[in-house]
Amino acid sequence: MRNPRVAEILSVIADRGGEQSTLPTRLCVECLSALTVSGVGVALMTPDGPSGVVLAATDGRARQLEELQFALGEGPCVEASGSGRPVLEPDLATAGSARWPRFGAAVLDAGVRAIFAFPLRVGAIQVGVLDLYRDTPGSLSAIDLADALAFADAATVVVLHLQDHDEHGDASAALTGPIDSRAEVHQATGMITIQLGVSLAEALLRLRAHAYATDQTVSAVAADVVNRRLQFDDSEPGATTQRDQP
Repeated sequence: MRNPRVAEILSVIADRGGEQSTLPTRLCVECLSALTVSGVGVALMTPDGPSGVVLAATDGRARQLEELQFALGEGPCVEASGSGRPVLEPDLATAGSARWPRFGAAVLDAGVRAIFAFPLRVGAIQVGVLDLYRDTPGSLSAIDLADALAFADAATVVVLHLQDHDEHGDASAALTGPIDSRAEVHQATGMITIQLGVSLAEALLRLRAHAYATDQTVSAVAADVVNRRLQFDDSEPGATTQRDQP
C-alpha cells in the first residue's frame, strides 16, 4: 500500500502539527489542495455499512452531504462501502437522481455537480470512505485519479493509526515509520509477514485492520498473534483463523 506518493502524503500531514487540526482534517485539506475538487470528506464504516461518523470534512457543505448519506441510506459513500470499489459520478445532473433518487436531488440543490467516493480498506476489511465533491461536472483526470487513490490509501493508514494511538503524540514516527516500536507489536508484525508473505508495512496494516474490525486494541491482537491464539490466513482477503490456546 505504501507507494511513494502515499508516504509523501503521510509525511506532510504528520509534520503539519497543531492541536487545533486533527490528522484526518489535515489529510482532507491536503487532498483539497492537491486535486481539482471543491470539497473532501472522510467517513467511518462498519462491517454492516456506514457508521454515521464523519471523521473530517473540509467545510460545512461536505460534512452535511456526508451525514445526509447516512440518514438516507444511499449515495456514493454508501455504495462504495457496500461494493468495496470506487464510485465515480462525473455528472450528477444527468445520472445522480436516477442512481440515488433522494440523495441525488439534495446534492444538486447543494450545488455539487460531480462526486467521487473511494473505499478505505485493507483486504476484506472496510474502515471508511473518502468522498470528493466538485462544483463542476467532468471526470477526474488520470493524474487526479491516481492521486485520489493515493489519498485513499493514506486515509486508511490514518484511520487505523487513530484507533490505537494518541493523535497528539509522535504522529510523524507512527505514520511514516515502517513498523510499530512496541516489542510485541513488532514481533507480531514479523509473524504476520511470514504467514501472509507480505511486507512489514502491509503486515502492520493487516494487524491494525483486524483490531479495527474486532473492536480491540492493536496490542491485544498482537498478543494473540504472538501467543499463537490468532493466525492470519490469506485464503480469503483479510481473513484470519482463530486457534484455541494450547
